[in-house]
Amino acid sequence: MDANLEDVLISSKSWGLFLIFVGLNHDSMKFLGNLLWLVFGGLLVALIYYFIGLLLCILIIGIPFGIQLFKLGTYALWPFGHELVNGPGQPGCLSVLMNLIWVLLGWWEIALVHLVCGLLFCVTVVGIPWGLQHFKMAVSSVFPFGKEIV
Repeated sequence: MDANLEDVLISSKSWGLFLIFVGLNHDSMKFLGNLLWLVFGGLLVALIYYFIGLLLCILIIGIPFGIQLFKLGTYALWPFGHELVNGPGQPGCLSVLMNLIWVLLGWWEIALVHLVCGLLFCVTVVGIPWGLQHFKMAVSSVFPFGKEIV
C-alpha cells in the first residue's frame, strides 16, 4: 500500500491537487519559488550584480551602468511574479544609445551566462521554472536601459 501511495504522489496531477488541497495559491507559489530561487543561487547572482555595480559606481563614468546592474540585481533577488518592462515613454533616444554602448562594451556576456544557466536548469523537469527565470533575465540583461521592474 505504501508503494502505491508513492506512485500517486509522484505524478504531477497529484502534486497539483495536493497543492490545491493544502491551500497554496498563486501568490504562495511565487513566494515559494522565490525562496527556493534565493537558496539555490539567486542570492549569489544578486550579490554579484550588486558588487560589480558598486565597482562601476566608484568610477564616475560607470554610474549609469552600475545603476542598471543594481536594477538587474534587484530583479535577480525576487524574479517570480516580476517582469522588466519598458518604462513610460521608453525606449527613448538616450536609452537606445546607452543600450548600444552596453552591448558594445561586452555586457551581453551576462545574457550568455543566464542562457547557459537556463539550459542547465531545464535539463531536469524540476529545474524548468528556474531555467525559465534565467531566460527572462537573459533577455532583460541585453537591453536594460529604459526598463523598470513591475
